Amino acid sequence: MSESVTLPALGESVTEGTVTRWLKQVGESVEVDEPLLEVSTDKVDTEIPSPVAGVIEEILVEEDETVEVGAELVRIGDGSGASSGGDAAPEAEPEPEPEPQPQEDVMAEEAGTAPVDSSPEPAPARVQDDEPEEDADAGSSYSEPTPEEEVVPSSEAPVGSDEGKPAQAAPPAPAEPEQPKPEQPKPSSAPAASGSQAPQSSGSGQPAGGAHAAAPYVTPIVRKLANDRGVDLSSVQGSGVGGRIRKEDVLAAAEQASAPAAAAAAPAPKAEPSPLRGTTVKMSRLRKVVAERAVVSMQSTAQLTTVVEADVTAVAKLRARMKDEFLAKTGQKLSFMPFFALAAVEALQQYPIINATVDGDSIVYPDHENVSIAVDTERGLLTPVIRNAGGMSIAELSGQIADLASRTRDNKLKPDELAGGTFTLTNTGSRGALFDTPLVFLPQVAILGTGAVVKKPAVVATADGGESIAIRSTVYLALSYDHRIVDGADAARFLTAVRQRLEAGDFQGSLGI
Repeated sequence: MSESVTLPALGESVTEGTVTRWLKQVGESVEVDEPLLEVSTDKVDTEIPSPVAGVIEEILVEEDETVEVGAELVRIGDGSGASSGGDAAPEAEPEPEPEPQPQEDVMAEEAGTAPVDSSPEPAPARVQDDEPEEDADAGSSYSEPTPEEEVVPSSEAPVGSDEGKPAQAAPPAPAEPEQPKPEQPKPSSAPAASGSQAPQSSGSGQPAGGAHAAAPYVTPIVRKLANDRGVDLSSVQGSGVGGRIRKEDVLAAAEQASAPAAAAAAPAPKAEPSPLRGTTVKMSRLRKVVAERAVVSMQSTAQLTTVVEADVTAVAKLRARMKDEFLAKTGQKLSFMPFFALAAVEALQQYPIINATVDGDSIVYPDHENVSIAVDTERGLLTPVIRNAGGMSIAELSGQIADLASRTRDNKLKPDELAGGTFTLTNTGSRGALFDTPLVFLPQVAILGTGAVVKKPAVVATADGGESIAIRSTVYLALSYDHRIVDGADAARFLTAVRQRLEAGDFQGSLGI
């Protein structure tokens, strides 16, 4: 007996799907709820689990083939009816013969001794950089960079040996040399020998005994590390015995010196060429759907973009002041994205034409604001929907954005969570763009793009009614819209409302914590 597995309904608006990859082949066993294949729809890519346990007897739909919901995909039975064309069970591979033992090891065993591995196991020190501040332009819809560990190259590599000579290796971490007994001081202006006792350090980082006192002893390894790191040993105060400069002192000085320099101008890493260069790949179903809808949107609507600049210094100060408390109470990092979303939703309620849709020769004004959030994924750009965003607090919007973005990137969204949006918000500044002209996707008539939040000099009013130059946090807000029903004046009024709400910075009562 065999049972057919059909393409299940993957959402109210999903009527078909494309088989992108079979995870099981004819003749293979499958358990209940074990993934059988991957299916791509115009909403999401998902895995189809097996409703029964058994053996794959026949695959009815090939890869890259599109079928409707309810179509048979595969037959699963007890294995007795498996197709002869299926993959036969692999034969057991013979155990590999043991490799011949090296002659040196055999002779050592016969002599009653074992070969000694003289290779040391160096343990290179690691320097963990402090966690950088969250980028001001990072939206919650995107992953944030994590600090990388800088591996300090160890200069204590084992010394190789010539044939016939015993190999010598330096230990993983150099032990401090024993302190030689002090010799009787001799009146001489020559510098002290390297084997003389290091003088005690005075509190100021200079050796005791004045300018003619001998400098603290520095091992060759520490001196080489300081040279590699560009550390001036005369400016380092040693923490070892007698003020000796240790490796840890050099690493700490190097880290302290490099922190501001790295923050000011970090060298750009050399980009590795993409493995896609020189290749040809087929479009995924999601990419085909996006392409088709983009072309239809541009051909059937009259789109243009209006841009304003907003001073978000007040929001930046509130965010810096409240981010620790916000994280402790909500478990979410406080980014600029929920502030932009809240200001946009309130402006949509004032100017509902931006939230409207076109139905033939009619304009439909929804009684709700369902905000689509653009999320960048490896599969392409997807827009999960925050439903009934009107009246939500900053904390609620932040939680919704983080949850939808995470599940979108992990391919765990339900298809219906990508439908029903009335307006879209896209954080184009999360990758450093100042602004762009985002594309409106039907049936919506507008999309707001938020650029990178940057600091720059700007003219501000003073308390005495004058003007001055000050450093301010600013952002570009770009609204693309369908000129069939939205006029430039409508777009300007909407953007002005968003800008004024952000510049006022009065979000303390809207945090929701």
